[in-house]
Formats: sequence, structure tokens, C-alpha cells
Amino acid sequence: MPFDVTVLTMFPEAFPGPLGVSLIGSAWREAGLWSLETLDIRAFSTDKRGFLDDTPAGGGPGQVMRADVVAAALDSLSASGGLAERPLLYMSARGRPLTQARVREWAAAPGLVVLCGRFEGVDQRVLDARGFEEVAVGDAVLAGGEAAAMVAVEACVRLVPGVLGNQVSAQDDSFEDGLLEHPQFTRPRTFEGRDIPEVLLSGHHSKVAEWRKAQRELTTRKRRPDLWAAHLANQQAKGE
Repeated sequence: MPFDVTVLTMFPEAFPGPLGVSLIGSAWREAGLWSLETLDIRAFSTDKRGFLDDTPAGGGPGQVMRADVVAAALDSLSASGGLAERPLLYMSARGRPLTQARVREWAAAPGLVVLCGRFEGVDQRVLDARGFEEVAVGDAVLAGGEAAAMVAVEACVRLVPGVLGNQVSAQDDSFEDGLLEHPQFTRPRTFEGRDIPEVLLSGHHSKVAEWRKAQRELTTRKRRPDLWAAHLANQQAKGE
């Protein structure tokens, strides 16, 4: 069975975007390892003008997407059996951070349903009533959830068996064991006076592995002290 993705959005024309290219796109269009469906939320508006938003309760700027319209869109999937056991994600700057650990859990499910917000966001009542998990792709605010949805979907789809040409490559990715990935090099041997580290050309696999591990630790310590602290705590808990 393919990994089924449904995106609820006001702008279905934004998809597939980067999801339609390279290995991810081939796995969708040619291999059928995952599927992508977009659902236009505007189609479920009861307003003759197609409006699906209203002013914020309590006052304030902007508009808020209505709970009843979003619920109608989602429930149209439920009525056709399209929800199954797929996680429900709402892309939101106030959500929990997107992590590789969560991605692994979602990738093990039958698929995803992703809600893309706009304006000031979505009425909290429908998020609570339908059990959406709010997810943020970074500490920044976007104009809408479409770009963030593509990030979450791609992170999951690349873990679906058969999507990557070499599944082993995913095992060395950043975050898989709590550390960032080591630097990568390829030909030419010298580029603008900068050489490939000699150890990588030595042919000694154990030394290469030691160098890469040291580089991963150094990079994580410098760039992500939060991850480094968590890594040390995890190592201590394991008695290593």
C-alpha cells in the first residue's frame, strides 16, 4: 500500500512543488510508493462568495479560518474512509518543532493528512475537536502552511521504503542519532587551494569512521549546543 498524503489547503495549485521532482517525484508518479491528494478548503464554504474566514473573536487584526469549514473539509475524507490511522498535522508557527523522531513515527503510519493555515490561523476548536497536532518547521512565521507542509511531507516520504535509491544513506543523516551530519567531499581533490582531508583518501575505513564521528560531534557542539547537551545526557544515561 502506498503512503497516502492528503493536504487541505486554500491553494492546491501550490502542489506538488518540490515534491514532484527527483527521487521523491519519481516515487510518486512512476513507482507509486506514495500518493498526493490536495483538497481545496474553499470548496466547503457555505458562503456564496466562497469565504472561509471571519474576524477574530475578541477583536484584533486579520482573519481566522472558520472551524465549521475546516471540519467539513476534513470530514469529507472521513466519510470516504480516507482518514484511517493517518496522523493529522496542522502547520503552525506555534506548534511543536518538527523533529526526525516525530518524522520516523509519521512515516510508519499509512500516510498523513496536513492542514495548511492562512491569515491569523485556524479556529482552535476544530484543531482540538479533530485531534490535530500543531507542527512548526522553525522559529519563523510564514504567510501560509503550504511551504511548511511540503517540508513535513518530504521528510516523511523519503523514509518510505524504496523511495531513496540507497536507504542506508538515511541512516547517517543529521538527527538520526542526535548528532548533525559530518562534512561531505568529492572530486576534484583540490578546489581553490582547499584539499579533501587526507584521512578520507587513506582507504582506512576505521580511521574514516573515527574522523566522521569526531566531525559530527564537533559540528553539533558548535552549531547546536542544545542537541549536544541532549546527546551527552543520553550517553550518560546509557553509561557510555
